[in-house]
Amino acid sequence: MEYTAKKAILVVSFGTSYHQTRKKTIDRIEADIQAACPDRKIYRAWTSKMILRKLKTRDGIHIDNVKEAMETMHRDGITDVIIQPTHVINGIENDLMKEDVLAFQDCFARITFGAPLLTSEQDSREVIQVLTDAWGGLPKEEALVFMGHGTPHYANAIYAALDYTFKDFGYKNIFMGTVEAYPSMDSLLKQVKDYQPSRIHLAPFMIVAGDHAQNDLAGNEPDSWKSRFEQEGYAVTCHLKGLGEYDGIRHIFLRHIEEAQ
Repeated sequence: MEYTAKKAILVVSFGTSYHQTRKKTIDRIEADIQAACPDRKIYRAWTSKMILRKLKTRDGIHIDNVKEAMETMHRDGITDVIIQPTHVINGIENDLMKEDVLAFQDCFARITFGAPLLTSEQDSREVIQVLTDAWGGLPKEEALVFMGHGTPHYANAIYAALDYTFKDFGYKNIFMGTVEAYPSMDSLLKQVKDYQPSRIHLAPFMIVAGDHAQNDLAGNEPDSWKSRFEQEGYAVTCHLKGLGEYDGIRHIFLRHIEEAQ
């Protein structure tokens, strides 16, 4: 296809070394964006140095980081670019990505940024709607626990806010925690104990069901969330479905691109 206007969208993701989840999440997000914006060429950049290194050494696959993608677009004669992150929050990864992009602002006539998944109150409400619709059949006596990533960045407050909002909307059996920040697993154990569910469903609150989902959430190590809940005597079911697999979540990214145009 010929792109007459030199317009592009750079889709920036954290990345994953798990090909199966990538196909169902990052690839789907990019395909939806291309379908919604046929006049723009889609480029990809990933921000995790560790994942980029792993793919290079393990699979011989090179994926551009943000700097390399900006250089490629400049070489290709792109003049107008929308940067759309698939990051969940406006955290450290997003701040660093913006720095890398803005180092190239003199090379492009126009650079605009789409927002990460959870940026406005509307975003939070839509995400909750998507997830509660998807989990509508969950019996009241069972609990759903989402695992977010968590960050030392102040944007981490969104996870506790979401937990509160689920409950404010009447979903007392949905809980939100993080692997690396607050609410922690210890907080979750206390909250879930008060609810006394007959079964716990664990699901990642991350775009891809990658390393954290496979190991920290569903792994058999004694410190995984699955193991810790089982040690407390709960029956546990793990659902390895990344947020990028939900149509409604991908639709939010499309709205963010529309708002950035």
